Amino acid sequence: MILFDSHSHIDDKVYDKDLEAVIERAEKENVCAMMIVGIDIPTSQKAIKIAGFHHHHHIITSVGIHPHDASQCSKDTLDTLERLAKENPCVKAWGETGLDYNRMFSPIEDQEVCFMAQLEIAGNLDLPLIFHERDSRGRFYDILKSNGPKSRKGVVHCFSGTKEELFKYLDLGYYIGITGIVTIEERGKYLRNLVHHIPEERLIIETDAPYLTPAPQKNKHRRNEPAFVKSVLLKLAEIKNSDPEILSQTIFNNTKKLYQVEF
Repeated sequence: MILFDSHSHIDDKVYDKDLEAVIERAEKENVCAMMIVGIDIPTSQKAIKIAGFHHHHHIITSVGIHPHDASQCSKDTLDTLERLAKENPCVKAWGETGLDYNRMFSPIEDQEVCFMAQLEIAGNLDLPLIFHERDSRGRFYDILKSNGPKSRKGVVHCFSGTKEELFKYLDLGYYIGITGIVTIEERGKYLRNLVHHIPEERLIIETDAPYLTPAPQKNKHRRNEPAFVKSVLLKLAEIKNSDPEILSQTIFNNTKKLYQVEF
């Protein structure tokens, strides 16, 4: 089995004391590559630092501004992130960016302006995007459809939308990121029913660590970590009645293609 955790936040301070052990446990579970996702300047910088220190572990990073922080989305901030992306070869994507009308940590107008600015920069840098969407009532899709080229690569991270939304994202050519939610009995029920509609060549797996710990690890661990992405893969293989080894290789290749990396 060969696994790629396509979305983690192991730059979070909850890993400060045992990051080495976390990375080692991931490797023991055949997690051969991982993406650390930036959500502002400090997290993007820390992700880059971790990737540099662990350069032999196939750790890649992204830079971006999360919709929660869109009210801080100044030109200086965007310029700094763009510089980080240009100067550091480990930066292979832009994001996490998008719209979140669920918790409303930033006003709608700020979120939309910030999102569109990041779409433009990522396009200029030819970087794939890591998208975050919650409860935007179709606005996220409208912006994606009207802003930018058909050739844009991206992943809808932690997909938890409707069947209709799923088909719209697939029509735009995007990958679908599946988290540990798919393993949770009640919460993951609707998502499990949608898995059959996702073509295997568009599937990628992620932890979103330290959040969204999958079953069965959820019973013992509050904190998620990249090693646990294996549970997401195994659940997908079970739902699809697929050989886990073959599915893991397909998903690993999908993730390499999305992030334009070769290992």
